[in-house]
Parts: sequence; C-alpha cells; structure tokens
Amino acid sequence: MPDLAARFSRQVILPGFGEEAQSRLSSARVLVIGAGGLGSTVIPAIAAAGVGTIGIIDDDTVELSNLHRQHIHGIADVGRSKARSAAESVAAITPETRVVVLEARLSNHNALELFADYDLVLDGSDNFPTRYLANDAAALTGIPLVWGAVSQYGGQAGVAWAARRTQYRDLFPTPPPPGSVLSCEVGGVLPTVCATIGSIMATEAIKILTGIGTPLLGRVTTFDALSGSFRELSYERDPEAAPIEKLIDYELFCGLTPMGDEIGPEVLATELEAGVPLTLLDVREPWETRIASLPGAVLIPLDALESSIDSLDAGAAIVVYCHHGIRSARALELLKDRGFGNARHLQGGIDAWSRLVDPTVTRY
Repeated sequence: MPDLAARFSRQVILPGFGEEAQSRLSSARVLVIGAGGLGSTVIPAIAAAGVGTIGIIDDDTVELSNLHRQHIHGIADVGRSKARSAAESVAAITPETRVVVLEARLSNHNALELFADYDLVLDGSDNFPTRYLANDAAALTGIPLVWGAVSQYGGQAGVAWAARRTQYRDLFPTPPPPGSVLSCEVGGVLPTVCATIGSIMATEAIKILTGIGTPLLGRVTTFDALSGSFRELSYERDPEAAPIEKLIDYELFCGLTPMGDEIGPEVLATELEAGVPLTLLDVREPWETRIASLPGAVLIPLDALESSIDSLDAGAAIVVYCHHGIRSARALELLKDRGFGNARHLQGGIDAWSRLVDPTVTRY
C-alpha cells in the first residue's frame, strides 16, 4: 500500500534496513509485559515502527499518579484497564497493527502458553517475581526477552536469550532481599528515565526482529539521568547455573510473604465489621495518608519502623498496609523477625481496599 510505504520510508532507507527488515517487522508477533512506565514508551515505539501483532498483558488500571510517566494514557483513562487504554493508543498510531489485549497478570500458569504464540517478549514489569518468570518462560520456549528496569534517576536494559548466549539469571542469579530495591511507588522515578530505558528496549526488539545491529546479549546498558551518562557492563553465561527445566513459585523464590501471612481486603473488612481487635499499621509516608487512609490506623513509615517497633504490642493482632502491598510485605518480614507472630499484611494495599471494599477511599 502506498500510504504504508510513505509511513515507513524514513526507516526503510536506513543503511542495512530496507524493505526486507520492514517486512520482518510487519510479520512479527511481540508480547509486551506491562503497559506502565516502560510499556508506555515501548508499545507506541514498536507500533509506529510497524510490528504486525502486539500482545499487551497487564491486569492493572490507570491511576492519576501514573500519568507523569505513563504517557500512553490520559486523564480520561483513569480507572480504565491499562491494557485496553494502550491498545486504543496503538490503533490511533497504526490501525493495521493487530493488538491482543490480555487483562491478566503473567503467572506460571499462563506464561508458557502465551510465550509460545510470540517471536519476542518485552518485559516492562516492575517486580522481581515477574522478571524471573519472564526469563524462565522465554528460556523454556526458546525466544528472546528484552528487559528493562527503572528506579528514581536511573535504569538499565538488556537482552536475555538463553538459546543464543546469556540470560537474566546469569546477571542476577538470585533476587535481592524484599524491599531492598526501591519501587517507583516508594522511591519515585523521573519520567524521562522511563522514556530513555523504554526507547533502548524498543530499539533492541527492532534489532532482533530485523537482524540489524548487535543485540545487548551479555551486556547491560545503564543510564544515570543526574549525570546524563551511560555505562555498559559485560557478563558471561554462568557455567555452574542449574538448567531451567520448569517454572517455579516465583513469589517464594523472591522471598515474598507466604499467602498465609496475607489478608485480603474483603476478609479484613469482615473482621473489622465483626469487631475483631486489630491494630492497623500504615507504613506509608505522611503525604500519602493525607490522600487516603484507613480509620484508626497507626502511622509508622517503613524507614522508621525498626527504630519505632518497641512502641507496638508484640502480642497484638496487627495488619500492616501500604499502597500496593510491597512495603507492607517488607514491614511484615521485619515484624516477624522481632517476634510479632500475629502480624499479617493487606494484600494489594489500600489500592485494593479502594477497588474491592470502599471506593470512597481515594486511589492515587
């Protein structure tokens, strides 16, 4: 079609690219994990480049606090499915691109079946269980995985392709302790860092799909926004690494709280309504409590919990909560280590409480 030829003409004329590379993109099937900060750059970039089929898997909804960095969504999308919002943006960029909307969370129950339908996966997730799951599923299905991560003023990106050379586990054999790496929720993130790392990820995907250039295999690109500098780190295949033979429990592998120590929003609401004596412990920052909080909660920010733990009754039934359940899981681990045997944490945090129990509690 003449209009398509004009649309992609500026990349087709690139040295070493040509119509063959463009044809490879149009026939490619790419799965993107997450339509958040990284996905908001990755998805429109590969769509605009002409990738024929894009799968978008994300079970989250758009929140107001997302919009400073998740530019694929707008004010009108707050409260909507991120996957559907992103799909509509793709349709506005390249109507010819087929988008598969997957309003679900990637898990060890669906990953292998999903990955088998795609040529390449882009991992824009924001947690370690999903990163290790994505790596292992890509290794078992033999396809390349492009990954990225951001936090505060920096980020990194690389390629995991076990069938060709190195994978994510060669670089990070074991996950960091829970809570030791700040999430965007806790530590914040400069929005342009998401755009920079997302652009690198999209570039790597285009290179692999078309065969141009040299992929970031055995190398990681890191970016520091405060200095404006990039660094490259090299690594090799770990000869002593155990082979990946099946998918595992990645929450357990990453040291996250067992399900028995979690309490769902609906169950907590039932216990509170029945008058069960509970201490609600809020480990967010003071500014967050001014937006939304649960009545009667004790506020001790996570960073201050260890020094203030003696102010709590070790024998009390405590339910810890934060925004999404990440900080509360780390707080629960600390409480358990200090003998708080009756402590649990709120699954999904106050965000889940707002969605499932009380929508008058503001989401942010």
